[in-house]
Amino acid sequence: MSNSPSPNPVLLLHGFTGSVAGTWQPTGIIDLLSDAGREVIAWDLPGHGSAEKHHDPAGYADMEAKLVERLAAESGDQPVDGVGFSMGARTVLAMAAMAPERFSRLVVAGVGRNLFEQDLEQAERIARGVAGEADSDDVHAQTFARYAAEPDQDGRALAAFMRRKHAPLGPEQFAKITHPVRVVLGTEDFAGPADPLLDALVDASYAELRGCDHFATPKNFGFIDAVMEHLEVF
Repeated sequence: MSNSPSPNPVLLLHGFTGSVAGTWQPTGIIDLLSDAGREVIAWDLPGHGSAEKHHDPAGYADMEAKLVERLAAESGDQPVDGVGFSMGARTVLAMAAMAPERFSRLVVAGVGRNLFEQDLEQAERIARGVAGEADSDDVHAQTFARYAAEPDQDGRALAAFMRRKHAPLGPEQFAKITHPVRVVLGTEDFAGPADPLLDALVDASYAELRGCDHFATPKNFGFIDAVMEHLEVF
């Protein structure tokens, strides 16, 4: 009988206006990880998909800390490998800073320069977009509005989620993230470039997705390959 430890579970966190069904299931990544013997923890984040929804930003207070508690309840003492896309990437980084002992390797996609620039005006335009109130010529907000109109989404809940108070993510938090992190970013992604994030992380590597934009990232084969390689899934 082998006494070797079981491989780490993998936590998957989708992006804003996403869901497990819309982001992860169509790509086959859950099946690939499961077939390789990895337990997969994939949640619809608050305000999204089948998760609890609130129409007041206060309903999402301390979301990241609550997710750390949920992770502890589901994974016990075993650390997990974290994979996040866009808002999910920011969330997994914030969680890893709050509870470094709960994580091992991380893959963050669809984030870079944007994590260091707080554009409240743009955030409000996106909130108005998912609530169905975007200006007709606001292409960025209208793109998010289309995703918010998909089944199981609630535009008012998503708007409140966008307007919530985010957990801090700055030099103090990045210094606590000593895990090996793979940053994955498309060359056409508005979140880039990746350099500020790579510079801020203690142990970072980079995978570039040529010709890939933000929303196409989760289903890009280069992203899936980066996940499998960095998490040492064979």
